[in-house]
Amino acid sequence: MDDYIESYSKWLGWNEWRRGRNVWTRKYIFSLIEFYPQTDAWLFGGVFEVIKTWKDGYTIKAEEDFEKFRGRLLVSFHRYKGLRGRSYNLENHIDNFEVKELFPQPYMGEHFCGYEHINHDFPSLELVFKNEAKDWKGALSNIKGVYLIIDKSNGKKYVGSAYGGSGIWSRWACYIGTGHGWNDELTRIIRKKGMDYARKNFKFSLLDIMNMKTPDELVIARESYWKNVLLARGQHGYNKN
Repeated sequence: MDDYIESYSKWLGWNEWRRGRNVWTRKYIFSLIEFYPQTDAWLFGGVFEVIKTWKDGYTIKAEEDFEKFRGRLLVSFHRYKGLRGRSYNLENHIDNFEVKELFPQPYMGEHFCGYEHINHDFPSLELVFKNEAKDWKGALSNIKGVYLIIDKSNGKKYVGSAYGGSGIWSRWACYIGTGHGWNDELTRIIRKKGMDYARKNFKFSLLDIMNMKTPDELVIARESYWKNVLLARGQHGYNKN
């Protein structure tokens, strides 16, 4: 079982998975993706045959018999506190799985919730951006604004903004792709600890929403205001300026 094998939409036919080290010696991988909208819920990501093992990864092939359930089957499983790691022997845990739901179509991410309700962990937004959800993209592409990223592991904050010709969608897409959006402090963390740190700890929300005609100077001024209000500089945050 793996709690995150990128987006299941990528695993079509033959593929290579570069993991950096080998952790499986078995012929098949049974993939589950943590379903963040619910607690103890996991979305079936597919069954893959390991065709060849490399020093830093695998060549895999999706098993067609299970493809009709990929992204549709939702199961419940409680990963208790002492159960660490990312891969386990399936036979030791499968009896604790319970089918919760079978979606009529593969899950593509939640519908846009409204600007004022965005309070989303990195994996939830990652699925939205990888699938280019039209409702989210339409809403976030047409606004400038100020946003907040909170590191749940330590409570530190990063306040950023989107202005110029780029909307929030374009700015956040950079975070989803890199994990750090090229902010100096976040870049240092992700280079040291990897993308999984962003997936596990980063949460996004919006502080100010402005239309695309708003002068950039106003957006930048509001960004500075929120940095002061939230103590986002120094020991309490990741902002430097």
